[in-house]
Amino acid sequence: MTLREAARKLRCATTLTLAILTPGLQAQAHPPGFTLDQVMSAPFPSGLIAAPVGQSVAWVFDSRGCRNVWIAEGSGTTQARPVTRFTGDEGLDIAEVAWSPDARWLAFTRAGDLEEELPANINNSPAGPAPQEVWIVPSSGGGARKIASGHHPVFSPDGTQLLFIEKGQLLAAATIGDPSPKTLIVDMGKLSDVTWSADGQRFAFVSNRPDHSIVGIYDVQRRSITWLSPSLDRDTAPVFSPDGSRVAFIREPTEKAPVFISRRSGQPWSIWVADIANGHGQRAWVSDPGPGSIFQPTLSGTNLLWTSAQQLVFPWEKTGWLQLYAVPVKGGQPRAVTSGSFEVVHMTLSHDRGRLVFSSSEGDTDRLHVWSVDVDRGKPQRLVGGATIEDYPQLSADGSLVYALRSDASHSLQPVVSRGGQWLKLAPESVPANFPVAQLVTPQAVTFTAKDGQVVHGQIFLPKEKAAANPRAAILFFHGGPRRQMLLGFHPMDAYNWMYSANQYFASEGYIVLSVNYRGGIGYGLDYREADDFGPGGGSELNDLLGAITYLQSRSDVDRSRLGIWGASYGGLMTALGLARASDSLAAGVDYAGVHNWASFLTSVGVPPEPGDAAKRAFDSSPLATVDRWSSPVLIVQADDDRSVPASQASELITALRQRHVEHETLVIPNEIHDLILHSSWMTLFTAADDYFSRKLDHRAAATPAVAAAQ
Repeated sequence: MTLREAARKLRCATTLTLAILTPGLQAQAHPPGFTLDQVMSAPFPSGLIAAPVGQSVAWVFDSRGCRNVWIAEGSGTTQARPVTRFTGDEGLDIAEVAWSPDARWLAFTRAGDLEEELPANINNSPAGPAPQEVWIVPSSGGGARKIASGHHPVFSPDGTQLLFIEKGQLLAAATIGDPSPKTLIVDMGKLSDVTWSADGQRFAFVSNRPDHSIVGIYDVQRRSITWLSPSLDRDTAPVFSPDGSRVAFIREPTEKAPVFISRRSGQPWSIWVADIANGHGQRAWVSDPGPGSIFQPTLSGTNLLWTSAQQLVFPWEKTGWLQLYAVPVKGGQPRAVTSGSFEVVHMTLSHDRGRLVFSSSEGDTDRLHVWSVDVDRGKPQRLVGGATIEDYPQLSADGSLVYALRSDASHSLQPVVSRGGQWLKLAPESVPANFPVAQLVTPQAVTFTAKDGQVVHGQIFLPKEKAAANPRAAILFFHGGPRRQMLLGFHPMDAYNWMYSANQYFASEGYIVLSVNYRGGIGYGLDYREADDFGPGGGSELNDLLGAITYLQSRSDVDRSRLGIWGASYGGLMTALGLARASDSLAAGVDYAGVHNWASFLTSVGVPPEPGDAAKRAFDSSPLATVDRWSSPVLIVQADDDRSVPASQASELITALRQRHVEHETLVIPNEIHDLILHSSWMTLFTAADDYFSRKLDHRAAATPAVAAAQ
């Protein structure tokens, strides 16, 4: 899609006229070395999953919004290929890919919004939104067929049934014969974590109730449910013992805690082991009080593994860093599997339950690498060296191959296999020939001091062209989350992959870009993530923003009169916070889906702050608390079916800016959700941001070096 085509798709309501121009028409001070379409053209892989037999691996490719399931042979004997043939930027995502036990079939979920059961009409269909749907397709290729409405498909160990969830029910469809779904469980809770025993006689599941969750065992022959040591706490992550007679799970104490308020300690969490025959369980281990007493999961969602040596492997923040530990099933002292000042992100266990493969930031804070270790002995070893990013590791069924998603500063994320001491791309032909590898810059890791003295982490993108005669305009970028971390390359998460692409494009136009990994984010330990007075508890992250401004102003290559700021979600909040507290230092901003009033936001999502001091502190930590100090122009972008940050947050800000006659423009994307499913929506956002910064930063008179230094 060209920039002109993306511009035609703009759906906006503006206070001022929002002009989106093609590169040929924009009067830019720094012509880009490539187009936005080019840097956004590489397909994004996700959902990497190894086959249960053989050496095949599957994933989902998102190519300009068209998503399909692909497979490849790790041996390299055949070329990677799509097994589904969906076409167009349809606003339908694909995830939750599952193999059948014999690797002949793949199941997956397809929907506009995979995180909410409420359908989203992202493609603006006059017929309305389609529900989440479970599909199945032969791994050899051929026609994919819809099974039924639902999500989270899981094959039975014998491959004869496909289980999936739909509106509080667990359904089963036969893979041979009549595929009509049959109801297995109707439950008062929201069902999740369906996990089969190896013999196929039972499966475990989690019933998530309003204020607690419990683990159940469904007996296939008896059609009965046994609850495992039920309590009023939150039980999750069930995993069967190798012989299928017991189940281990994680228990988190139910505590009433404010949302988005930092907590470094609480009531200790524990690991339980229960007998599936009678449901009786006992505690195998409990965390120590203090750091690590609150459970912190890995990003993968895999948080408990049962090894062949009767050890339970789990993540724990005892040291202030998310590390892996092992404890005997019978109980005892935990043993550190990993250790150091870094964090583990994803983990998986070999089929024989003896080898652990995981990704972590060990030795490379702003990148991730894949490591392997014998769970019961030995030291973790990195598989392949290099200044790359590797994540989402998977092991082939025989344990001989490791798959991952890999990128670096200039090469897009690709599925790879570790063979012969190197990472080999599984689908190199999928990257368009004009993807601008040689023209992308390598961002540099930097640290600077926040206003309150905290060391802040960031990454700076410096244009490739030779130093300009005058200082350059610069753009601050803040990621969302806030529990996220930008990396020194194309990101393994889709939204941040596209935002990294946008920052590369801004750098190609001559902007200096500073991507800030502010406090509250992951990757830098417990204390950094759970910062004092964070969010609605005091807004301490503002100190990092002010420190970032000071850092850029101190650089001789930056024109301090031309600083822009942008971000999405929590990054939108940071953008608005900067404009409301430091308008004298920021020339313009682009705010996508930002929170502008903590008090009303928390109320709208069902967790209102306590009346009195907490409510006042929440509002005082918000951009709207100091909107009278806001003078810089801003572009406000909002998806109007956002279920994470309601559009009412943008409306509150727009009303306040109108009342104060502050220059602003608005861009609304009808029917889109928070994470922007359509490729054209991402192009709309980035094209609008690029045009806005071009008008507000590039067209301002650049100060001479002498004047900039004197200011």
